[in-house]
Amino acid sequence: MEKTERIKLALALAASVVLLVLMMPRKSSFSYDYRKGREWKNETLYAEFDFPIVKSEAQMREEKASAQHSVVPYYRFSNDVVSKNLKAAESLPIGSLKSAVISSMRGIYAKGILTDEGVRKSMASNSELLYVHRDKRAVKTPVAEVYKLSEARAKLLEDVSRSAPGVNVDSILREASVFDLIVPNLNYDQQTTELVSSSNESAISPTLGYVSAGQLIVSNGEMVTAEIAQMLDSYKKEYEANVGYAGPRFFLWLGNLIVAIVLVSLLFLIIYFIDNRIFFDNRFLYMLVVFLLFSTLALAFVRTNEKALLMVPFTLAALYLQAFFRPKVILPIYIVTLFPLLIFAPNGAVLFVMFVVAGLVATYFFQFFNKGWHQFIVALITFAVLAISYLGFYLLGLINAGPVFKVLLKLFGGSMLAVAGYPLIYLFEKFFNLLSSSRLRDLCDTSLPLLRTLEQKAPGTFQHSLQVMNLSDAAARSIGANALLVRAGALYHDLGKMVNPQCFIENESLLNKPEDQKYHSKLTPVHSAQDIIRHVSDGVDIARRNRLPERIVAFILTHHGTTRTGYFWGKHLSEGGSPADEPAFHYNGEKPKTKEQIILMLCDSIEAASRTLQDYSPESISAFVDKIIEGKRSEGQFEEADISIKDLGTVSATIKSFLAQVHHERISYPDKNNNI
Repeated sequence: MEKTERIKLALALAASVVLLVLMMPRKSSFSYDYRKGREWKNETLYAEFDFPIVKSEAQMREEKASAQHSVVPYYRFSNDVVSKNLKAAESLPIGSLKSAVISSMRGIYAKGILTDEGVRKSMASNSELLYVHRDKRAVKTPVAEVYKLSEARAKLLEDVSRSAPGVNVDSILREASVFDLIVPNLNYDQQTTELVSSSNESAISPTLGYVSAGQLIVSNGEMVTAEIAQMLDSYKKEYEANVGYAGPRFFLWLGNLIVAIVLVSLLFLIIYFIDNRIFFDNRFLYMLVVFLLFSTLALAFVRTNEKALLMVPFTLAALYLQAFFRPKVILPIYIVTLFPLLIFAPNGAVLFVMFVVAGLVATYFFQFFNKGWHQFIVALITFAVLAISYLGFYLLGLINAGPVFKVLLKLFGGSMLAVAGYPLIYLFEKFFNLLSSSRLRDLCDTSLPLLRTLEQKAPGTFQHSLQVMNLSDAAARSIGANALLVRAGALYHDLGKMVNPQCFIENESLLNKPEDQKYHSKLTPVHSAQDIIRHVSDGVDIARRNRLPERIVAFILTHHGTTRTGYFWGKHLSEGGSPADEPAFHYNGEKPKTKEQIILMLCDSIEAASRTLQDYSPESISAFVDKIIEGKRSEGQFEEADISIKDLGTVSATIKSFLAQVHHERISYPDKNNNI
């Protein structure tokens, strides 16, 4: 790594540390770990300060429900109804019964009359009382002390019958429509009833009691009962809200700095030991952005709204990594990205496990459902994993993030946000000039202008590239390498040949007129070698001018590595050239570093050289392939490559099989004029 690259890397890591420190919480958390139904394994805990015991959400819901079921209905006494009906009774033609009727009506109306429906409404509220508003006062009155309409009319008949024995009072009262003067004078007031009910709910205390400073909360070895757990929850809430960090602020900042350095160092070491080549391209900056984006999101919600953590689409971090990295890189980087959640969030360990599992499941299924609406299938699978994980922890009493339905709603929202946020991958891809699977598929489209230009200027080279692409694809699949990446690399590896296409034998017969002399016939071996070698640097220039990703450019630089142009080197020596001129015959590229680059180097050389074979028997092909692979090895081209001997053997066998199938023997067809 060059000095400037080391400086850039150090600055990027230092900036990451600073950002994490700035986002970390400025208060210490409640450091005790406890679970209801388990033994308290810490030291005996005494309250350091006074605090209220806060009711749980379930208790508050139960008390509010109880308050709603015990609503006291509110009625208004109507004097107008009483005055009107008593006045009407005085004009009734009922003779001696009139005074008894009026007296009874006064007594009945004084207590109050409800409709039969009104009594049922009072009873449905589970209240045996009601408010009666009369003379600017509301008085609680037992339901039994007021009349319902049917009872009031029966009472009138009873009172009048007692004052006139032997008289058919019922017939007289009905004839004179006296019963019609008994009507409800208590009117239900729904608005006031609801106001009284809401004031009763607001009067419910959110606390159960009070714990004084110095009071015992829980002893070492004691079982954490529901009551003790409620005290601990209340103590923790008060501690984190009002006590915070009691030590010097310097130590708080120092602690945050140390934790941030540990996290960033862990990220650095993981990359270093898994694939330190990531440091040399734009993927490292992209990885750092993903790490910081989701780490700081976790820290931000821990500081502002802990309950909203369930809606943060942490699984999206795994999908962002999956677009540009191999599986062995994704897992450790994703886990480190979630460490701030594990360290600082309430129920951090449970949330950490939930999102790790969900992220890996999402990454797996995204391989199969990554286009259009199919992404919603991944979101639903992710939600199912999160929901099942949460319910498991909830049933074990390891987490309580609120009502289960609300929690599941938040998890569902977070899963959908992952789908909504995934299109940002295309912005990242453009900004960091990265190479996703979708872009690789686009680059493999042979109708792209750059490839069409190659086909027009160097048709033989284009056909050679297509053959190398197919051969490389088969070899890559045989060892689980990135076949799509190899295909793209094969299509563009010889771009530089379009600058001087006649220099290369595959284009001579297609571009030169028959009377033209061969391109190299009048050149010295050194000059010919330099013209051949130049197609690598020309290809790099063309690729970068067309903004091809650096991983594609790497194939151009490595497909010949640092090998010699063997034909012209031999010709140079045979013509009496000096062995000291050897450097002029070496390609100035780079040695392959990945499996994909090794595969392309081998397939490029083998495909080109296979055209010279006279015998395509299995034995001849096998010896031919082994010779080329051994030649590359002897020239040191495998020294920096990430490929095992086993994988190299598999690639060799696959290439041999492929060539045997391409060059298999065919039957000769009879002449069409032959009558056989």
